[in-house]
Amino acid sequence: MTGDPTLVILGAGPAGVGAALAAAECGLDALLVDAAAAAGGQVYRAMPESFEPADLGELGADYLEGERQRRLLAARPVATAFRHQVWSVGSDLRVDAVGPDGPESWRPRAIVVAAGTTERVVPFPGWTLPGVIGLAAATILLKSQMMLPGNRTVVAGCGPLLAAVAHAVHRRGGTVAAVVDLAAPADWLRCLPAMSSRPRDLLKGASWLLALRRAGVPVLFRHGIREVRDNGSDGLEVSVGPVDAARRPRTGTGERRFGGDCLTVGHGLVPATEVTRHLGAEHRYDAAAGGWIPILDADQRTTLGNLYAAGDGSGIAGAAAAFLAGRIAGYTAALDLGGIDAAGHRKRTAPIRRRLRGARRFGRAMAGLMALRPGQVAAVAGDTVVCRCEDVTRAEIEDALDQGARDVNQLKSWTRCGMGPCQGRVCGDVVAGIVAARVGGQAGIWTARVPFRPLDMTALTGEFGYTDIPIPEAAPP
Repeated sequence: MTGDPTLVILGAGPAGVGAALAAAECGLDALLVDAAAAAGGQVYRAMPESFEPADLGELGADYLEGERQRRLLAARPVATAFRHQVWSVGSDLRVDAVGPDGPESWRPRAIVVAAGTTERVVPFPGWTLPGVIGLAAATILLKSQMMLPGNRTVVAGCGPLLAAVAHAVHRRGGTVAAVVDLAAPADWLRCLPAMSSRPRDLLKGASWLLALRRAGVPVLFRHGIREVRDNGSDGLEVSVGPVDAARRPRTGTGERRFGGDCLTVGHGLVPATEVTRHLGAEHRYDAAAGGWIPILDADQRTTLGNLYAAGDGSGIAGAAAAFLAGRIAGYTAALDLGGIDAAGHRKRTAPIRRRLRGARRFGRAMAGLMALRPGQVAAVAGDTVVCRCEDVTRAEIEDALDQGARDVNQLKSWTRCGMGPCQGRVCGDVVAGIVAARVGGQAGIWTARVPFRPLDMTALTGEFGYTDIPIPEAAPP
């Protein structure tokens, strides 16, 4: 690409691909940027180029849908910048990134943020041990690397990824020691009306669960992790027990232990709002949508001009909804930048909106199952590390609150909680839950900082030593 693009799209998951396809259809000069090597995001992740599976069908429907979207993208005049990590976006919409050839920057007229999510793991004793990984990490291993997360795996947490990961582990020849679901069967039944809007996905999930049952895998509903211990050469010992409707542990009842070499756990998803927060767009809190999300109009506009957002980074609704919302964002950018007129925008978006309603209904039902509950936050023990970047425990957080801290940013200043490499992406909503329980109401949201992700400074400065630093001659005496 020569010169600056008209539109930059941050993120090449389904929302970003949808936005890029729509923008290209309307003649916009668009650039799609992502840190990954190919489009697809987490759900539709591509395999490494060197991998040659014997049967693409065995990779599943998500992989095939990702391939379909990558083919559509390749057929459109969309410039791409893969393997590029965006580390800053300025108020003038300048985008700074680091790629294989060093720093790059673009000055578009508009930006679509399609940044996706961060996985939530509510801390428990032992969650920082080797062998404990997120459900999202397990899906990366299973989908793009065709590797088992462990030979014997405990799968725990909440939401649809539980069955997906457990089934994939079992299908690839691994042993699933147990599936531990915070939700009760009644919680899933309440979602049936919404899930029926996507019968294929409903049947797929039911078939996965049935296959696990037939294989004799224990599936424990309304159970959560109590603690994990390292048993040395024997691997991990995972203690689980019943929880109540608020997902608070029910003490003294039915604790069970499972052994394995891996625990893969996830408690939902948190929208990645670093860019929209950094630029000052207005946000609102919606627990069912994952937490803090940018305020959008019906056409995916944020409260800032020429800044749009789509996909799970603007509210958890699933990959199908993300692709459709991304297309609306792309068409809206084209409308605002003069690529199409209002009539053309209405014609293109009307059928998408109808499909989007059904997709969002399904996705938001799943998001509701993953929403953070007060009982989960209340159950975090005082000596448990909450901020693993800075080794801040709950007791240290409570001590700062005792001394008068009243929101998350004040707490950050006093404890360094949220100042580590992840900048609070992992611990943020749990910390906010702890603060909110003490002060009442909302506890605020971390102030977004650049770089958005940890960055090797040599990627910006290049390699040099002290001998390369120009030293001026000494002043004459």
